Amino acid sequence: MLDADLFDLLQRLAMALGIGFLVGVERGWRHREAPEGARAAGLRTHAVAGLFGGVAGALLPSTGAIGFAALAAGFAAAFIAFKLRESARDNDISVTGTLAGLLVFALGAYAVLGDLRIAAAVGVTLVALLAFKESLHTWLDALSWVELRSALLILAATAIALPLLPNRALDPWGAINPRELWLLTILVAGASFGGYVAVRVLGDGLGVWASAAAGALVSSTVVTAELGRRARAGQSTPQAAAGGAALAASVSLARVTVFVAAAANAVVPAVAPSLLAAGAAFLSGAWLLGRDGDDREPVAKTRGALPNPLDLREVARFALFLGAVIIVGRLLSELFGEAGVLPFAAAAGVADVDAVSMAVASLIHGGLALEVGAQAILLAALVNTVAKGAIAAATGGWAYAGRYLAVAALAALCGALVWWFATPWLSPMFS
Repeated sequence: MLDADLFDLLQRLAMALGIGFLVGVERGWRHREAPEGARAAGLRTHAVAGLFGGVAGALLPSTGAIGFAALAAGFAAAFIAFKLRESARDNDISVTGTLAGLLVFALGAYAVLGDLRIAAAVGVTLVALLAFKESLHTWLDALSWVELRSALLILAATAIALPLLPNRALDPWGAINPRELWLLTILVAGASFGGYVAVRVLGDGLGVWASAAAGALVSSTVVTAELGRRARAGQSTPQAAAGGAALAASVSLARVTVFVAAAANAVVPAVAPSLLAAGAAFLSGAWLLGRDGDDREPVAKTRGALPNPLDLREVARFALFLGAVIIVGRLLSELFGEAGVLPFAAAAGVADVDAVSMAVASLIHGGLALEVGAQAILLAALVNTVAKGAIAAATGGWAYAGRYLAVAALAALCGALVWWFATPWLSPMFS
């Protein structure tokens, strides 16, 4: 039987070799058409580089810091020299391959000296960055300067201003914590921006399903209205459009579940089963509607219809709306008891279920009962779903809205049944 220390070392060296092997596979595949010996570093070289780093790390107790530095410097000098020759021959000034090789050595050493999980995570991230070169460049090309500037300004403001914001309530009602409000706002805006970028990158050739799913990460309401416009104009069948709207609603409910988990995980066991059951019903309805519909019809105008979630005006609008919802919810709770939160959640849910979910999460941290908070979130989601049905009728007519509302009714029933059956199990959590 292997000694425990020896087994641990072999496991770490295997990780170092594996990281180099994975990077080498990507590098070798990318240059697979090059003749043998034409590349300075491929699969074998990166695998050896990772193992070399691991061995250098394992030898650190014997060689000391100076010996390890000498091995690292020797590897770096040799690797850079061969990459320089390759770059000069190919007239290629990219430094990515060189940095990747050096990082493979460093990760190999860290796999032996540090945390295996971190080494593995960084290694996989490195491979992903190398493998998705074209997609990343396409993403960058698809963004306009205005969009990039907005993202950079918001990120800079978050990194610089967030530590300076007070982490306590400042308003007379004890409802608005500036740091918490900003974090909740950026959480929603960041998730929305991911969907916005996906729509921008994938372009106008998206089918109804793909466009609806990506667009719903930004605004399922906008997607519902845009699909209705296309159905009314005859650019998509009502059935296919309703399937896309149902899919967008499913994504929206999943998005709310994630937001609630991030902002107030204590209430997740109460709301997640109902939200996910309703989302599954929407997904099933979308499949049934889209099975015979024309799901290849592109939704060309969706990109222009979606607002940039990191635009300063959009961020400010959501922050103000979220702050107002939190304050009004707190006032109603104090004036009419916790039951006063429910009608307000329903009213505010017509406009924005994300804001209601974040506001309820904040109120839960302030002492709102979990049962009332869970009911408020589910009620807001239900009202928002019905409101989208009204939007569907106004934009696409009843042939489109009727199909969507039929699926919405099934989703609401599934969510309600799950809540009803789960209530006895949730009672200990609410007490």
